[in-house]
Amino acid sequence: MKKGEIYEGVIERVDFPNKGVVNIDGTKVIVKNGIPGQKIRFVIHKKRSGRAEGRLIQVLEKSPLETRKPVCSVFPDCGGCMYQTMSYEEQLKMKERQIRELLEDALVKGGQIKEGRADYHWEGIHKSPIEFGYRNKMEFSFGDEFKDGPLSLGLHKKGSTYDVLNASDCKLVHEDMTKILTCVWEYFRDRKVSYYKKMQHVGYLRHLLLRRGVTTGEILVHIITTSQEEHDMVPLVEKLLELPLEGKIVGIMHILNDSLSDVVQSDETRILYGQDYFYETLLGLKFKISTFSFFQPNTLAAEVLYSVVRDYIGDTRDLEVFDLYSGTGTIAQLAAAVAKEVIGVEIVEEAVEAARENAARNGITNCRFIAGDVLKVLDQVEEKPDVIILDPPRDGIHPKALPKIISYGVERIVYISCKATSLARDLEAFLEAGYRVERGCCVDQFCQTVHVETVVLMSKVKE
Repeated sequence: MKKGEIYEGVIERVDFPNKGVVNIDGTKVIVKNGIPGQKIRFVIHKKRSGRAEGRLIQVLEKSPLETRKPVCSVFPDCGGCMYQTMSYEEQLKMKERQIRELLEDALVKGGQIKEGRADYHWEGIHKSPIEFGYRNKMEFSFGDEFKDGPLSLGLHKKGSTYDVLNASDCKLVHEDMTKILTCVWEYFRDRKVSYYKKMQHVGYLRHLLLRRGVTTGEILVHIITTSQEEHDMVPLVEKLLELPLEGKIVGIMHILNDSLSDVVQSDETRILYGQDYFYETLLGLKFKISTFSFFQPNTLAAEVLYSVVRDYIGDTRDLEVFDLYSGTGTIAQLAAAVAKEVIGVEIVEEAVEAARENAARNGITNCRFIAGDVLKVLDQVEEKPDVIILDPPRDGIHPKALPKIISYGVERIVYISCKATSLARDLEAFLEAGYRVERGCCVDQFCQTVHVETVVLMSKVKE
C-alpha cells in the first residue's frame, strides 16, 4: 500500500469524530466523511506502519443505514451535515457507541475498569427535542462554488478551504435564517460586490453571522467585511426589515474585520439598526446574548444538557461551586439556586459582562463572574471550591491548569465536553490523581453532524 494508490472497500464502522474504518488486507485505513456500510473508492494520502489514511473519492454503494432522502439541495457535498440520510435513531446509536468506547478505553488505561468490568453508570444518549432547524447561531461564508465562479454565501464544501456552497435551503437553521441569507446574498450578488480572497488578502465580503433566539424569535444579523471598500448598506437594511419572518430582527450590525485569519472577529462594529444583543430563555431563566457571547447552539437540547448537569451536581447547599469556562453564566445561575456561592471564570470579557447582567436580571445574588484565563485566575481567587463544573473549549483543559484544578481535591467534578477525545485525554490526569468516573452520558445537540456533547461525574476516591 503506497501513497497515491486507489482502493475500494466497505466502511466497517465510524469512530469519533467522523473516522471511517476500512480494512484492506489487514491494514486499517481511516477515511473521513463516510457512513457505516458504504462501499467507497478512496486514495491513500498518508501511510504509517500498520495503518493508513485515505481521502474519499466516490461512494460506490449506499449503506443499508441510509434510509432517508436528503432534505437539502447540497447534501452530501456540504460540510455542514454528515448523516442526513441515516435515521435519527441510527445516528444516536452510532454516537453513543463512539463515546462509550472512547470513555471506556480511557477508564481501562487509567485502571478504573479492570478485567472488562465497567464499574460506573453509563446512562446512554439523550436526543435533541428537535432534529432540524435547531441552531440558534450560524456563521456563513462568502465565496464561490468553483474558481472564479459567481458569488456564493453558505458553508464550505467538505474537505475544502475555499469552495463555498450556497446554503439557501439549509435545514440546520430556522427558515427565518435562510430567508435572511438569501436576501443578503441576492443584494450583494446583484451589485457584483467582491468577496475576500484568503490567499491574496483582497476583497470585501467575508461572513454572515446570524443568531436567533429559539424561544423568543429575536434575531441578530451581522455582515462581516474588510475595510477595503465602501458600500451603501441602507437599502439592504430596508430589505431585511421587510422580510416576512416568523421571528423579528432586533439588530443589524456591520462588522469590519481586516484580520488575516479566517475567523469572525471585530476591528470595529457599526450598528446599522436596533441593538447588538437579543434574549433567549432556558429552564426558566432569561439570558441576554450579544454578538460574541458563547451560548449553547441548540437551545432546546441545552435544556436537556443542563438538566443532566444539575442532576449530576447534586446537593450543593452551603457549598462553594466553581464554574470554570462559564460562558454567559448559564450553568452558574442554574447551580446558584442550591449553592452558597458560585464563582464563574471565563476568558471572553463580553461573555462575563453578559453573565453579570443575566444574573442581576434573574435576581441571582450569589454568583460572581471573573474575566480571565482559568490558568491565571485560579491563582488569584482566595475561595476554595467544594464542587467544580468544567465546560472547556473543544481542545479541553489547558495542561497547566489541570494540576491546579486537581489540587483543590474537591469531592465532585462535573465535566462537560463538546469533543470527547479531549475529555478522554484529560480523564487520564484525573484518574491518576485519585478520581473515578461515577456516571456518564451523551446529549445530542448537533443532529446530522459528527458532534455530540458528553457529560461525566467524577468523585474523589476516599483514602
